[in-house]
Amino acid sequence: MAGRRSGSPVVALVLLLVVLTGCGGRPGVDPAAADVQRLLDRRAAAVLDHDERAYARTGTAPDLARLRHVPLADWSYRVTGLHRTGGTATADAELRYRLAGHDRAPVTAGRTLRVSRDADGQWSVDAERPAKKSAQQLWDQGVVQVVRGEHSLVLGVGQSGRSLRDFAALADRAVPAVSQAWGTDWGRQVVVLVPKSLEGMAGLLGSPASSYRGIAAVTTGETGARAPADRVIVNPDAFALLGGPGEQVVLTHETTHVATRRDTTAATPLWLSEGYADWVGYRATGRTPSEVAPELARAVTRGRVPAGLPDDEDFGFTGDGSRLARAYESGWTACLLIADRWGEARLGDFYRAVGEHRKRTGAVEEAMREVLGTTREEFTGLWREYLREQFG
Repeated sequence: MAGRRSGSPVVALVLLLVVLTGCGGRPGVDPAAADVQRLLDRRAAAVLDHDERAYARTGTAPDLARLRHVPLADWSYRVTGLHRTGGTATADAELRYRLAGHDRAPVTAGRTLRVSRDADGQWSVDAERPAKKSAQQLWDQGVVQVVRGEHSLVLGVGQSGRSLRDFAALADRAVPAVSQAWGTDWGRQVVVLVPKSLEGMAGLLGSPASSYRGIAAVTTGETGARAPADRVIVNPDAFALLGGPGEQVVLTHETTHVATRRDTTAATPLWLSEGYADWVGYRATGRTPSEVAPELARAVTRGRVPAGLPDDEDFGFTGDGSRLARAYESGWTACLLIADRWGEARLGDFYRAVGEHRKRTGAVEEAMREVLGTTREEFTGLWREYLREQFG
């Protein structure tokens, strides 16, 4: 009896630890996390089915009507964290979705959901918003309107149907123009997002509006991705100032980024990726070098010939419009030189050869040697002389 009494506190302690930590010594898992995951699974199914009743049973926000016309192939949530306070909680989740007929890989977005539990123990969504440091999705800004083109899908918020049809027409002309220059080994479809304003564009990019003031459009997507889900995002405020020919150049430029995405890697300098996109954009316009590159032409005529091709830092949106223009124009003239001297096909070969490298160091130099039969130093000299011939 004495031995049993002396051992009982130890047994009690072990039992207490088992209760507190669970079997195997691991911390107990809050069952609410699994409940919220099941809730979001039902919510995702309702979104895909456009089932407003089923969606309403999972919560009230945001309004499913915002997504009514969006062609979705996939939509799913993965709960990555749950922070409970009694009958309410904040769920961190990863949203993955794919547009039918366009995305070969899903878009991934961080989301934060506020959920609550009723008297019967059932969880529902009270609010959903972009996670901290995550960009908005277009439906966060309002009801999404959809226009389908021959080679395009245009999604807009706060835009007229005519405006969205105009964007589809621009994109439909851009796709074959890009294929003629680059080739047809790409999806030959483009998705264009048109928010209501510059602020809406900035929200989609998760950056301050000041970063994109004066920028007509940008393309998002992972460089070097095998199955990218690209988006051309328009700044309607700046786009409205371009005029017809300028609008087409911009959409063709951005569509080029979509086409070349798989061959654009960490090894590809911005002077090449942006210069090539500009080369395709201006290729069929008949505009002269002085018309396309006025800032660079002005510098050269004043005797300020660039010492070398621009660095990536020169393409930053710093507020210095002249510097940014010269960077783009320098990349364009470098690609124009390659097309003029070695041929358009060799320019595409050079672009792909650079992108085959995993790292930046030596990539351009090796591609110049193997594809163009020159060195970087020789090419830079040829390019500087080319600028003098064009603008001097």
